[in-house]
Amino acid sequence: MSTHVDTVTTATANPDTPQPFKELGLKEDEYARIKEILGRRPTDAELAMYSVMWSEHCSYKSSKVHLRYFGETTTDEMRSSMLAGIGENAGVVDVGDGWAVTFKVESHNHPSYVEPYQGAATGVGGIVRDIMAMGARPIAVMDQLRFGAADAPDTRRVVDGIVRGVGGYGNSLGLPNVGGETVFDPSYAGNPLVNALCAGVMRTEDLHLAFASGAGNKIILFGARTGLDGIGGVSVLASETFDGDETGGGRKKLPAVQVGDPFTEKVLIECCLELYQAKIVIGIQDLGGAGLSCATSELAAAGDGGMHIELDKVPMRATGMTPAEVLSSESQERMCAVVAPENVDAFMDVCRKWDVLATVIGEVTDGEHLVVTWHGETVVDVPPRTVAHDGPVYERPVQRPDDQDALIANTSDSLTRPQTPDELRATLLQMIGSPQLCSRRWITEQYDRYVRGNTVLAEHADAGVIRIDETTGRGIALATDASGRYTKLDPYVGAQLALAEAFRNVAVTGATPKAVTNCLNFGSPEDPAVMWQFQQAVRGLADGCVTLGIPVTGGNVSFYNQTGQTPILPTPVVGVLGVIDDVRRRIPTGLGLEPGESLILLGDTHDEFGGSIWSQVVHDHLGGVPPKVDFAREQLLADVLLAGSRDGMISAAHDLSEGGLAQAVVEAALAGETGCRILLPEGADPFVALFSESSGRVLVAVPRTEETRFTKMCSARELPWVRIGVVDQGSDSVEVQDQFSVTLDELRSTFEGTLPAIFGSHVS
Repeated sequence: MSTHVDTVTTATANPDTPQPFKELGLKEDEYARIKEILGRRPTDAELAMYSVMWSEHCSYKSSKVHLRYFGETTTDEMRSSMLAGIGENAGVVDVGDGWAVTFKVESHNHPSYVEPYQGAATGVGGIVRDIMAMGARPIAVMDQLRFGAADAPDTRRVVDGIVRGVGGYGNSLGLPNVGGETVFDPSYAGNPLVNALCAGVMRTEDLHLAFASGAGNKIILFGARTGLDGIGGVSVLASETFDGDETGGGRKKLPAVQVGDPFTEKVLIECCLELYQAKIVIGIQDLGGAGLSCATSELAAAGDGGMHIELDKVPMRATGMTPAEVLSSESQERMCAVVAPENVDAFMDVCRKWDVLATVIGEVTDGEHLVVTWHGETVVDVPPRTVAHDGPVYERPVQRPDDQDALIANTSDSLTRPQTPDELRATLLQMIGSPQLCSRRWITEQYDRYVRGNTVLAEHADAGVIRIDETTGRGIALATDASGRYTKLDPYVGAQLALAEAFRNVAVTGATPKAVTNCLNFGSPEDPAVMWQFQQAVRGLADGCVTLGIPVTGGNVSFYNQTGQTPILPTPVVGVLGVIDDVRRRIPTGLGLEPGESLILLGDTHDEFGGSIWSQVVHDHLGGVPPKVDFAREQLLADVLLAGSRDGMISAAHDLSEGGLAQAVVEAALAGETGCRILLPEGADPFVALFSESSGRVLVAVPRTEETRFTKMCSARELPWVRIGVVDQGSDSVEVQDQFSVTLDELRSTFEGTLPAIFGSHVS
């Protein structure tokens, strides 16, 4: 039933003749190594396993040499609260009072361009199952989305499908979407980014790690049936560059996109939680990228023996599937469990209760190999570690781009800046009404933010805040950030700016940042310039985490994000998890909770416009040096915000990032539905004061009764501050004194009208 696969030697090969291993994404030297490992030619089923597990998406073969830097720089103190880290399905952090939180972000980029709805939906489903596999109940999701220019011809198709996919799957699971980011930039045309984050909560003693140990223990596949969807998703679709012909016509890559069923997954979540509670599973592994190839090889490699799988016992929903197809299928909503023989009946009872299909497909052996049979014939006989962990490791050439110096030298200094009050007012409206900075309400209103009733902050918030303990009020805060523009200018600093902003966004809610996850989206690793960007970003992120004292608990690398020879902007997405001991003291964004609040700007403002949104929106310009990063300042800000939250000195807060002070004031005023008066610091350049994107700054609203106490605390801690205005609850305008005034109605219509005007009043 399973044939051996080989090819002609290099000396006699016709380069125009397709070779089976090449069609699966393997290089000639990789195929030769497989033959060396096995001491023979691989069967077609073995070749399928190695091809998916040795793909860039699964094996990290181009990134491993750089990702090691995370481990090398993580100190014992940083690891002190980590219960599981890099290498596990998701990172797990002890958040106190016996609670643990697991969180991770992953990409589903290429599938989301080929088939936007299912690509995005199954991206959400896959990251949720990673969280389930750790023993946790998923409690929230977030998303980081990148699209081409908003008015580009194909953007509507992609935006429409992806937003519906994210919302449709998450809403059906009953998981609140508590935040994220949506960016429009021409570099993502033809290669959108869909990075999905999920967080889950458990008691610390309920943590489960995936491994297959104990000879005689059974391997049970449960969940949906296995079909033909998703085959080649990680090896061909996610691990190669688009050539520009992925849509239209026959949509040649469509079979590689999985098809999701959120209602099956919702039942699977409850089934898994009951199995954990009953303590009748040794470990659970989700089936996502690489399907059974991944689940069986990783479980066996992490255990202390071998494994025998009877592949023909796998429940299938397609007829005539080959062993290679069953092993490679990425059909969704499936899990693989290791169960002691005496617990199999109880396991099956729980699955029947939830109407979840479950089948014993194999067992742990006392051997050293993963053996897979098909109707009695051995089709796979491999050392599992060689499949799961011993794939090729490449030290790709790294070279700083030849045009990097010219890019940096092309500063914004020569760009025309607004000077008069009328010009400043017009610039503000142009900025907040641009696709880059306008309201994302058209997108977020399609997501359920408050389902389950534990969401404390989501709308108009820098970070999502979720209650995890109703008795004590303990909660967590989550934020994700990235800037491809900054990272293009300086990958080391760009990654650090993403970390700084996500860290600050968590701190702005009154939470204490604890841990980091990431999703590193870059072009082809075969391009030395891309590898230089990647190397610098990894080092920047790792060094920043050391300075802040918080660990990277895991993440994802997504390469080959480019169409033809044009890569996307390098986009390292950084997620930060924070802990808040009582969600009742969280800090909102909206102004006007207290009468006559004083507005105080924390931090320093400099003339920093390299990579700014102003330069993009007004001048279509990218060049110069990004803003500086000061992690000591970020930590000081976090300490002050925490103290202000605990002592009731802050009634609202909003970080300053893209769009600067002007954007922050508009968003905070609209969130609170109240006007305010802004008085720019004496001697300041109004344009710089309003639109600079200097890092390490936060706008806070302080009750009048607390202003003296708060400012004295800032001065004592040597945190720069300046009083820049007051909240005027009787006003219907945002006024910048001596400059201009704009009514809330005009701000709101400009801010919220852009995306509906481009994409329609609702999703079709």
